[in-house]
Amino acid sequence: MTEPALAPRNAYLGVYVVWGIAVVASIVLGIVLDEDARVPWMLVAFGIVVLLSFAVQLWFGRVEGFIVRVSASVIGALLIMGLISVGFGLAALVPVA
Repeated sequence: MTEPALAPRNAYLGVYVVWGIAVVASIVLGIVLDEDARVPWMLVAFGIVVLLSFAVQLWFGRVEGFIVRVSASVIGALLIMGLISVGFGLAALVPVA
């Protein structure tokens, strides 16, 4: 039998890391790509973020709340990437002088 850790790590640290990667990936893709290629690459980036979410939570090694942490990181990343892509979509409507 193993003894519990005296000071366990924050269980939601992996969720915050995935959210940060989602922010960085969507901003970089939005800046680098043109408007026609942005949506397909955002979908690819979201798929990578979903796989990364599973990998981070499995690496963390805590069984309690695994589904909650994975779903929080995936839904949060979906909302973050969606809001950033809406921002880039609205910016594309503004004519460039």
